[in-house]
Amino acid sequence: MTDVELHEHSHADVSGGWLRAAVFGAMDGLVTNTALVAGVGAGGAAAQTVVLSGMASLVAGAISMALGEYTSVTTQNEQLALEVAKERGELQRNPEGERRELVALLRRGGVDDDLAEQVSVQLSRDPETALRLHVVAEMGLSPEDTPSPKVAAVSSFVTFSAGAVVPLLPFLFGFSTLWVALVCGGVGLAAAGALSSRFTPRPWWWSALRQLLFGAVAAGATYLIGTAIGASISG
Repeated sequence: MTDVELHEHSHADVSGGWLRAAVFGAMDGLVTNTALVAGVGAGGAAAQTVVLSGMASLVAGAISMALGEYTSVTTQNEQLALEVAKERGELQRNPEGERRELVALLRRGGVDDDLAEQVSVQLSRDPETALRLHVVAEMGLSPEDTPSPKVAAVSSFVTFSAGAVVPLLPFLFGFSTLWVALVCGGVGLAAAGALSSRFTPRPWWWSALRQLLFGAVAAGATYLIGTAIGASISG
C-alpha cells in the first residue's frame, strides 16, 4: 500500500449548494410558520383559519425559496463565468504579465523566489491550469466546483415545506390549542438546529438553543402583534 493510499481521506461536499439551501429552507419554514401560527392564533382566529393561513404560507414560501435559490445561485455562477472569461482574455493578451502575477501569488504563498519562477513557467505551459490557478487565487472560487441551481432550488423547496408543516401538525390532527402548536414548532426548531450541528464544529445543544431562540423571538413578536390586532378588532 502506498503512502497516498495510507493517508487517503475524504471531505464533505461544500460546493454542491444543497446543504446551505437545505438548512436555510428548513429553518425559514419552521420560523415563518411558527411565527405565523403564533400571530394568527393570538388574534383569535379559528383553527381552520390558522391551517388555511399556514398552508398558504407553506406553498408560497416553498415556491419563493426555490425560485430565489435558483436565481441567486445561477447569478453567482454566471458572474464567476464572466470573471473567468475576463481572466482567460488577459492570459491570451498578456501571458508574460499574467505569469509574473502568478510568480507573485506563489511568493505570497511561501514559495521561494527561484522556485516560484520555475513553477510559474511550468504551469503556464498549460493555459487552462494557469487559468484555474489565477481564478482560485484571485477570486477564491473554482470554476469547476460551482453549486447547482437545481439542487439548491429542490433542497430549499423540500426542506421549507417540511419545516413549515411542523407547527401545523397539531391542528391537522385535531388539536386546536395554540400552545400545542407552538411547542411543536419549538421542538422542530431545536431538532433542526441539533441536526445541522452534524456539519459544524458546534455542539448539538448550542445549535438547538440558537435556533429555538431565533424562533422564539419571531413567534413572540407576531404573538404580541396578533394579540394587539385581535383586541382592537374585537373592541
